[in-house]
Amino acid sequence: MPHSAREPDTAVVRVEKMAAGGDGIARLADGRVVFVEGGLAGESVQVSVHTSKKDFARATVVAVLEPSAHRVVPPCPEVARGCGGCGWQHATAEGQLAWKVDIVADALRRTAKLPDAVVRPGGGVGPWGYRTGMRLAVDRNGRVGLRAAGSHRVVALGECPVAAPALSALLADVRVHGADEVSLRVGVSSGEATALAHGDRARIERLPDHVAIGPAAVLHETVAGRSLQVSAASFFQSGPQAAELLVAVVREVCGDALSGMSGPLLDAYGGGGLFSAGLGVPQAILVESSTSACADARVNVPSAEVVESLFERWAPRPVDLVVADPARAGLGREAVDVVAATGADCVVLVSCDPVSLARDSALLAAHGFRHEGSTVLDLFPHTPHIEVVTRFTR
Repeated sequence: MPHSAREPDTAVVRVEKMAAGGDGIARLADGRVVFVEGGLAGESVQVSVHTSKKDFARATVVAVLEPSAHRVVPPCPEVARGCGGCGWQHATAEGQLAWKVDIVADALRRTAKLPDAVVRPGGGVGPWGYRTGMRLAVDRNGRVGLRAAGSHRVVALGECPVAAPALSALLADVRVHGADEVSLRVGVSSGEATALAHGDRARIERLPDHVAIGPAAVLHETVAGRSLQVSAASFFQSGPQAAELLVAVVREVCGDALSGMSGPLLDAYGGGGLFSAGLGVPQAILVESSTSACADARVNVPSAEVVESLFERWAPRPVDLVVADPARAGLGREAVDVVAATGADCVVLVSCDPVSLARDSALLAAHGFRHEGSTVLDLFPHTPHIEVVTRFTR
C-alpha cells in the first residue's frame, strides 16, 4: 500500500533496537514505529519510506549518518549484487549475537510477560564456511543461487563464503532443469554429498561422480562421537559445528534431569535422532512426522522407539524428561497439552523463532512450568536466524 501524501519520502531516524526479522526498529516524527531494512541498533540513518500503515511503516536505509560500532563492509561480493542470503553481513559477529539475545529477552518480556527471564548468550559457530547444506533457488538458465532480499530474483552464485568449501565448490558448475529449487549437502567427516531437486521431473547435471542424487541419497556426518545417517530429504542443522554445539548446550541445560532419568527420554520432533544419539541416553521415544527422518533415526538410534506421527497426534506416555525441537511455528497449544500429559517435570525446548518461544512459554506456564533460563545460539551467522535452548520445570 503506498504511503500517504502527508508522509515524506525520506526521514532521519535513530534505530533503537533490532527486530526479530532482522530490521532495525525506529520511530518516525509522528510517533509510529518504522522497521528499517539495513539499519543497526544505535545508528542515525536517513531512510526511504516505502510502506506506510496507520500504526507502522517500513523503510530502507538511504544513508548512514552515525554508524554503529558494529557496522562493517560486507566482505562477500554477492551482497552487492543483491544476494539476500546474509541479511546481517554488514555487522560484526559480536553485535549479531548480542542483538539476538536482546530480541529473545524482548519477546519473552512482551509476549510471555516474563520481564525477569534469564536470557544468556551461548556462543555460535564460526562465521565462515559453516553451512554444509543449502536449499538453493534455480534461475532460468539452470544456475543455482539465492534470492535477492524481498524479491523472487535469483542471484546466481559462483561460490559462497558461508558454505563449507566442499559445498561452495559445487555451486558454479551444477545445473538444474525442471525445478525451482534444489538442496545440496556435503558431509564433512565422510566426504559424501547429496543433491535433491524439488520437482517431479527435475534433472540435475554437472555434479561430480561422488554426489548421490535423489530422495534415496544419504550421507554420513559425525556429531558428538556418533556417525549419523542424513537422507537428502531429511532436515539437518546448518552443519556439524552447529549440531555439536546444540547437543552440548541441550546436555548442559538438561543437567540433573538427564542424569537422573529412570525412564526413556521423549525426543519430540526428533528428526534423524540428533538428540537421542548425541545425548547418549539408554532409552528414547522419538516422535517425528517425516518418513525420511524416521528412516534415518532407526539407523542412527537402533535402541530408540521411533514413532512416525505428528507429535500433536501422539498418545502421551509417562516420561521424566522431554526434549522438543519443533519447526519455526513452535509447539502450539495442542503439542503443549501432549507434553504436559506425559507428566514430565522438565522440558527442554529448542526454538528457532523468539516469538514462538514466547508463545510456548506462556502455554507451558498455564500447565505449571516455570521458565528457568534461555541460552541463545548463533548457528546462522550473518543472518537474523536465532536458535534458543530453554529449560522449563514444574
